[in-house]
Amino acid sequence: MRDTRFDEGRETVLGLGEVDEGQAGLVGGKGAHLGALSRVDGVRVPDGFCVTTEAFRRVVARAPEVDALLDRLAGADPDDGQAVQALSAEVRRAVEEAVIPDGLAAEITGAVARLGEGAAYAVRSSATAEDLPTASFAGQQDTYLNVVGPAEVLRHVRRCWASLFTERAVIYRRRNGIDDRTVRMAVVVQRMVLPDASGVLFTADPVTGHRRTATVDAGFGLGEALVSGLVNPDVFTVRDDAVVAKAIAVKQRALHALPGGGTREVTVEPQQQERPALTDAQVVELVRLGRRIEDRFGCPQDIEWCLTDDGFRIVQSRPITTLFPVPVSDPVPEAVERPTPSVYVSVGHQQMMTDAMKPLGWSMWQRTAMVPMHEAGGRLFVDVSPRLASPASRAALLDVMGKGDPLVRDALETVLERDEFELPVPDADHAGDAGHAGDAGPAGPPAGGAPEASVTEADPAIVAELVERSETSVAALERDIRTKSGPELFDFLADAFEEHKRVLSDPLSIRAIMAGMEATWWLNEKLGEWLGEKNAADALTLSAPGNITSEMGLDLLDVADAIRPHPEVVAFLTDVQDDAHGDGFLDGLVKLPGGSAAREAIESYLRRYGMRCVAEIDITRPRWSERPATLVPLILDNVRNFGPGAAERRFEQGRLRALRTEQDVLTRLRDLPDGERKADATKRMIDQVRAFAGYREYPKYGIVCRYFLYKQALLEEAGRLVGDGVLAEREDVFHLTFQEFEDVVRSRRADPRLIARRKEAFRSYEALTPPRVLTSDGEAVNGAYRRDDVPEGALAGLAVSTGSVEGRARVILDLADAELAEGDILVTRFTDPSWSPLFLGVAGLVTEVGGLMTHGAVIAREYGLPAVVGVDRATRLIRDGQRIRVHGTDGYVEILG
Repeated sequence: MRDTRFDEGRETVLGLGEVDEGQAGLVGGKGAHLGALSRVDGVRVPDGFCVTTEAFRRVVARAPEVDALLDRLAGADPDDGQAVQALSAEVRRAVEEAVIPDGLAAEITGAVARLGEGAAYAVRSSATAEDLPTASFAGQQDTYLNVVGPAEVLRHVRRCWASLFTERAVIYRRRNGIDDRTVRMAVVVQRMVLPDASGVLFTADPVTGHRRTATVDAGFGLGEALVSGLVNPDVFTVRDDAVVAKAIAVKQRALHALPGGGTREVTVEPQQQERPALTDAQVVELVRLGRRIEDRFGCPQDIEWCLTDDGFRIVQSRPITTLFPVPVSDPVPEAVERPTPSVYVSVGHQQMMTDAMKPLGWSMWQRTAMVPMHEAGGRLFVDVSPRLASPASRAALLDVMGKGDPLVRDALETVLERDEFELPVPDADHAGDAGHAGDAGPAGPPAGGAPEASVTEADPAIVAELVERSETSVAALERDIRTKSGPELFDFLADAFEEHKRVLSDPLSIRAIMAGMEATWWLNEKLGEWLGEKNAADALTLSAPGNITSEMGLDLLDVADAIRPHPEVVAFLTDVQDDAHGDGFLDGLVKLPGGSAAREAIESYLRRYGMRCVAEIDITRPRWSERPATLVPLILDNVRNFGPGAAERRFEQGRLRALRTEQDVLTRLRDLPDGERKADATKRMIDQVRAFAGYREYPKYGIVCRYFLYKQALLEEAGRLVGDGVLAEREDVFHLTFQEFEDVVRSRRADPRLIARRKEAFRSYEALTPPRVLTSDGEAVNGAYRRDDVPEGALAGLAVSTGSVEGRARVILDLADAELAEGDILVTRFTDPSWSPLFLGVAGLVTEVGGLMTHGAVIAREYGLPAVVGVDRATRLIRDGQRIRVHGTDGYVEILG
């Protein structure tokens, strides 16, 4: 019934032929997609019509009891499953019992009559928050098959409306931040297709993300048997127009339509059970149809299909929302049939921050990084293909990656081992494009290339000079940026970013960082060879001087010392900790005995470290100076768990332990053959690592200092835009790239629709887990530990700080939720420098992300904390409160119960 128009009540009943994807608000996601599908050349969609969201709105408006129940549902505790279940059942009952007005009923039954009154229909829910590019909501509402007769169609329309409030749909919406009142239900009514076979086509591999690989699930009869799990499907894998793998299931059951309505399970004849539901030629034909649909919607699709005597019918298509996006790269010339493959390494895994960033955040990092970076899913990636292409640079890249994170190296090697993946040898002009990225990304120190030579003399004056250079540059930025606004601010920032990169690429700074890293590697290798010591450098770097990140944790102990003697201050801060809006607490402190001293201690701490925060590489994240209450739980933990003078005492204990370890190592070396030479060489390396290991943390501190100044200036500019009516609120600029922000300032015009789309996209990106390695074909590769030294049942990871410790696991995903007791072991996804103050109160550390030289690992060694990082799914496999044992020397975690 294509292009049929219903003359009456056009807002309540529309033919599929007059619907497209721009009308999702009126016909829901499913209806909008089906309308668009009906216009794709060569794609056949069963005839049908949509009962629109306007019809739903009118019916619900005539049932005030539904509105009252929605009020109660909105006020229910989301963690109270029984209350949500009971209230959602009441809402469904009220909707199902709602009266359909005579006029609307006549429109629906009239549409049925035009399609064929005696025909069978599929009646399917189509919600406005369904089949979106960012959330498919698959299976959250209901579908009814083989519905016969106008009265039954009307009854099932009401059942579809009611399915908007199934318990699973209500919970799913809450998890995705969608208000129940903002979602409306349309209903799609289509002529039933009684197929020989049916199933699902994914135009990209739903597991690996590979965009050129399609998978087809196929079975006999109606597709609901596959969707519901009643039968196992045949599974075909297709790549480049050929079936490359298939698994034919034994199909004992099928779902068939009954003549009078409804469905039933039937037994498949024994001789047919192992027959493929589709031939290879049919599979390839189906995938070609899928590619047309994918091209039409611009993203990989999850497609439901049916096969009858006269070919395929498409009954649904929705985006595959679980795939990680492919990085945006330069356009490929039309003459190139198949573009050169690219391999990308995650920046976030190097930075210990794998959360999604808002556009201003990732675009600012791009502009201040030392190598080109590509955005995907709110994360940044470096294209390492040029370095992988050359055997010489490939070996160096894999070596550095392996030392930092063995999983990245394994993922790269997994890609390289494939016959299909052939990288071209780069030309001389581009061979170095993916050079060392360091703090700006993967592959080594923070520079555009390897340093000519590392510092070999352990001269503390070198570090002092570098710190002074950085402080001078930051002071100049702070002085000069204050006077800039409007377009002049962005002109100034262009020069500031060049100074930013100049400081970051200071050759002396790079040599100092490499001196510490190389000395660490040398000590671990040689002392392992000569003395059988594992990770020997860990103990030798305890309390190394000049580590700004470890000093940040120790200084917070001094803040606790200023607060501990004043019980009223402690009680006041305890109330602040429980107040989600407690960031004005500093003013309240001065009214308490001892409060002035407490406030001065906190403000002094903020003057030095207030530019830091969780996920600090993202300029849009709130800094401690902006939300000082973030520090209150950490301060209170220090008050409870430590005594006066703990900072100085802990630092001295670490220094003395490192000194004892040094003396022990040198004594044992001198007893070996050629011992004096070995001891002398080791002493030089110990001096070198202690002189420069702490500096490893300083460049990041300098970056964050500069970032805070950029942010303050940009927010002031955003405030002026709000005052002029250009923006609705200051934080809207976080959803613009830096260039777009500049364009808004210059033009005095902003696109609110773009900002709204970016906000929605960011919410979807937050739910994605970025891979360590991503290919231009969209394949996500995370690597594996290929080890045989991990006990059965233990969780493998990377040993980054020696020692073994047993204790209670505290699974913490948000720094604000930290509440620790002595002996607890911190288990989290990642830790950047802002987590370092927490390290003082725990006995061990386990993270899902990290490498040997990332910030969390450096600080764990600095504090002598047994730590294992890179433990896949640690926060899901380890439950909060479980007893675990961390083997920081051997790199695994045991779950004890």
